[in-house]
Amino acid sequence: MDVLSYMQQVGCKARAAAQSIAIADTGKKNAALIAMADAIAQSRQLLIEANQKDLAAGREKCLDAALLDRLELNDAGIDGMIEGLKQVAALADPIGEISDMCYRPSGIQVGKMRVPLGVIGIIYESRPNVTVEAASLCLKSGNAAILRGGSEALHSNQAIAACVQQGLKAAGLAEDTVQILSTTDRAAVGYMITHPEYVDVIVPRGGKGLIERISRDATVPVIKHLDGVCHTYIDEQADIEKAIKVAMNAKTQRYGTCNTMETLLVARSRISDILLPLAEQLIAKGVELRGCAETCQQIPQAIAATEEDWQSEYLAPVLSIRVVEDMAEAIEHIHRYSSQHTDVIITENYSKAREFLRAVDSSSVMVNASSRFADGFEYGLGAEIGISTDKLHARGPVGLEGLTSQKYIVLGDGHIRQ
Repeated sequence: MDVLSYMQQVGCKARAAAQSIAIADTGKKNAALIAMADAIAQSRQLLIEANQKDLAAGREKCLDAALLDRLELNDAGIDGMIEGLKQVAALADPIGEISDMCYRPSGIQVGKMRVPLGVIGIIYESRPNVTVEAASLCLKSGNAAILRGGSEALHSNQAIAACVQQGLKAAGLAEDTVQILSTTDRAAVGYMITHPEYVDVIVPRGGKGLIERISRDATVPVIKHLDGVCHTYIDEQADIEKAIKVAMNAKTQRYGTCNTMETLLVARSRISDILLPLAEQLIAKGVELRGCAETCQQIPQAIAATEEDWQSEYLAPVLSIRVVEDMAEAIEHIHRYSSQHTDVIITENYSKAREFLRAVDSSSVMVNASSRFADGFEYGLGAEIGISTDKLHARGPVGLEGLTSQKYIVLGDGHIRQ
């Protein structure tokens, strides 16, 4: 079967499955999620073996370190998938929730009911755990899903897909509710993003090139973010221990993620007591520092930053540093260069913290916490389908509610309009 015929078949199955899962009861959906978790636990060794095949192939293809980091699936990653499934199962089911009911002067009652979006297409690269996160959130929110992982994670995704299908079958739900494409042909992506009769929304997760292509070519609505240029500003009134601890975690806890700090902004008055010892720790960790003229003057190991550096999502042990006069200058820099993903202030001044929260227009804004917390799991969403920097419909980590919409409902008793 050619790719277009295959995709048409997948689309038809997804549209049919969307109708049944939209009205499935919460118990069945939760049972499927728990069954998926059990299947993954029982298949732990098979998943690791499949992932090792992908890692070996990735090394042969000379994939960069950040990509290999996202591709790796170890015991901790598998435990995270299992816990994520259980957390989603424990979350309240948003579907059918009625809100804002009120009587109108005519006597009718008007309110809103939360409903699924329909069929969600997720196109992603590298991270095998996305298969589970996407499947669980789409299922619990009453949506059918078409998942298309990258060729570099083919063995891992297919092994996880078998666990997902096992869970759906165990709960008596249509196995077509979650379909993981068996083809890595790029034409499959082109089909998904241009056929709104089969797909209601697209969520791309991957590199900038992938997201730019989908945003440009899609005729289906897209939930996305392009870059994670995340900033941490260390204020004049920052606590030394907190500032160093938070900044180190934001940069070095994991390099290849969209919520990793890429630019550090430091108030000029904190160069000697915070920036210099922090730089020592970063250099000891192998982080390359690129800085403004003042940074390079204070830190001999730093190299001069270019205009491109302030706009870069490195996804690597590289950090841009700029010394600023005060919070106003820090906010001005963030407004100019931020990708509106996650930005942080470290300060003990409550008023400044509140001002920063109001002034910085990003999908997540934090006070005295690592940008690495910008994650659906950490926010209590169970998992996330992605992080949106758009301003309409969903913003920030997209969990269950972000995969739903609302429709108006009207209750009457023979009422007619006069």
